[in-house]
Amino acid sequence: MNSKHYKWFVVGLLWFVCFFNYADRQAIFSVFPLLKSEMNLSDVQLGIVGAAFMWVYAGFGPLAGLVGDRLQRKTLIIGGLVFWSLITVATALSTTYTHLVIFRALEGLGEAFYFPASMSLISDYHGRDTRSRAMSIHQSSVYAGTIAGGSLSGLLGQYYGWRSSFYLFGIAGTLLGILLLGLLREPERGQSEAKHAAIDEASAHVAINLKEWNLQGSIKELFGTPMVRILMAVFVGANFVAMIFLTWMPSFLYRKFNMSLAVAGLSGTAYMQIASVLGVITGGFLADRLARRYSGGRMMTQAAGLLLGVPFIFLTGWTLSVPVLVLGLIGFGYFKGIYDANIWASLHDVVRPELRATAVGFMNSIGWLGGGIAPVAIAYASERYGMSACISANSVLYLFVGLLMIYGIRTHMRPPQQVPALKGLYTTTS
Repeated sequence: MNSKHYKWFVVGLLWFVCFFNYADRQAIFSVFPLLKSEMNLSDVQLGIVGAAFMWVYAGFGPLAGLVGDRLQRKTLIIGGLVFWSLITVATALSTTYTHLVIFRALEGLGEAFYFPASMSLISDYHGRDTRSRAMSIHQSSVYAGTIAGGSLSGLLGQYYGWRSSFYLFGIAGTLLGILLLGLLREPERGQSEAKHAAIDEASAHVAINLKEWNLQGSIKELFGTPMVRILMAVFVGANFVAMIFLTWMPSFLYRKFNMSLAVAGLSGTAYMQIASVLGVITGGFLADRLARRYSGGRMMTQAAGLLLGVPFIFLTGWTLSVPVLVLGLIGFGYFKGIYDANIWASLHDVVRPELRATAVGFMNSIGWLGGGIAPVAIAYASERYGMSACISANSVLYLFVGLLMIYGIRTHMRPPQQVPALKGLYTTTS
């Protein structure tokens, strides 16, 4: 297979890995009512079960990023997939609340290594002309996996018990990991930029020299970039809202609209996630076009997604009508997809190739620390204000981070040739 076709084949392979990444983590939320009944758990305890994954996932994010810039990414991707798939099977063996928390935490450990390694690998296969499209196609697997995890878990849980979906996803993911051993190849770091760099002594070689790698200097450079800090802050807010929808929406529909477990699991994920697939493809194509004209083109696309999603968040929590609820979920999902399409592509626009996995690791960690607060925070707040009001209130947070993104673009984004760390990376040969 030639390199032009193989770089898209890689996106397809990683699409399936990410599918199981999200199906495995989402499955548990649709069976919260069954866990609540079987183990006599409170909403706060259920929130901790959901948050245990996020806390460990976030805690190991920086290490995963640093390792991703030092070790072979293929090994990290396949090793992580097999590990978290086996933990998914082990989750089905849980008989106590403690077991659930421990296994969810271990799943967070396994999945933490995936995104830093995979996003760095994709960026080495796809340069500035196709990066947003490649990452947006990959991102669509997040929504497909979420739908599969939420809907199949609810359906199988209703008829065969809550453990059945964990066996299914865990075994399938393990088999995929074995298959990838012969299909996934490791690229040279920085090769996509090397193709566009001017052939001279200053820019012909942009691949990382591991012997000169410096941890303290790398972290200082990363957090010394203002736009990196803004992108991370925006991701915290966006992820906080997303985790509320992913964690509590099936239970919210089960309780407020008296849906069955299977219908709540499907409705709580499918409307929003299918719309997100359309949004992420739109966001990828739009961002690649804008990025050719503006240094902050990908971020402009993200800002639009955030701001246009605000009214739909409010609508979802506020309405008593199922059709209006569906409209809210679809609208929020679509504009969330536009934002999500460029989470990592925007970050890679403002960091060097040598720091890409590190940047993704730290950003993922910080974003999921914020997201990890959401399941427990909403459980506590809903006891006083109700789940509906708490969901609607998050529209204010989305508005804030959307405006923060606009501020960052206007204040800190310059043409790539004016950013010292990125000189040479966007220079084309004549």
